[in-house]
Amino acid sequence: MKSGSNYKVSSGNVFADLGVEAPEEAFAKAELTAKISEIIEAKGLTQAAAAKILNIDQPKVSALLRGKLTGFSTERLIKFLNALGRDVEIVVKDRQKRGPGHLQVVMA
Repeated sequence: MKSGSNYKVSSGNVFADLGVEAPEEAFAKAELTAKISEIIEAKGLTQAAAAKILNIDQPKVSALLRGKLTGFSTERLIKFLNALGRDVEIVVKDRQKRGPGHLQVVMA
C-alpha cells in the first residue's frame, strides 16, 4: 500500500490491507455471502424461511447475514447458492503473470 498524508491507498482487498491470513479466500467468502444475502432479500425470505432452504438453523442464517463467517467454508457457501437456485461456475485458467495464482469471485 502507498502512504498518503493521512490515508493509505487500498490494495483492492480490505482483508489483505488488514493483514488477514488468506485474504483472497476471505474476500471470496465475503463476496459469496453478499450474493447469498442479496438473493434472500430479493426473494423476500425471512431468516427462518432461508434456514429451511439452506438446511441450517435460523441463528446460523443470522450469523451469516451479519458476516460472521467462522464455520462457513467456501464449499458450504457454494452449496447455499445452489440451494437458493443459483448455478456456480469455477473457472481454472493460466495465470497471466509470474508467481502464484489467485482466487477471485466474479458475479454475473
